[in-house]
Amino acid sequence: MRRVLLIVGLVAILVGLCVHQFEGVAVLHEEKLETKTLSQFYPKGFDHVSKIAILNGSSGAKKTTTDKQSIVPFINSIKDIPFIPDENQERRVGFRYNVTFYNDKKSIFSFSMTNVDGHYYHTEPDLYPIVDTFYKQLNVEEIAP
Repeated sequence: MRRVLLIVGLVAILVGLCVHQFEGVAVLHEEKLETKTLSQFYPKGFDHVSKIAILNGSSGAKKTTTDKQSIVPFINSIKDIPFIPDENQERRVGFRYNVTFYNDKKSIFSFSMTNVDGHYYHTEPDLYPIVDTFYKQLNVEEIAP
């Protein structure tokens, strides 16, 4: 019985479900996702972000910046945008942009336009045009895959 519960638990972790044991019976239920902002996903704050790397999911190219005069306004423009959980949490393939924040050389937080911590979201307003504009205006060479 313990082995079955362990296997059920591992499967549940892989698909984003929670497992509870009730009188020896494993009970699965979906994790309740809430609408959150990036500031809520990363409550330590973004004041110490020293670098941003953006990976273009279409081309595989990456742009990075360490320019605080670009970083601060960009973060301020996106940190309070609500990420609203999608009803459909089935695994998807591909992404438009993936954004990673760094403190010095250490990655501290990463997300895509529709995925944070392995869960799928949409944003209102749409995050894509903001990140797309920022990516395109970065005056740095793209690093090809």
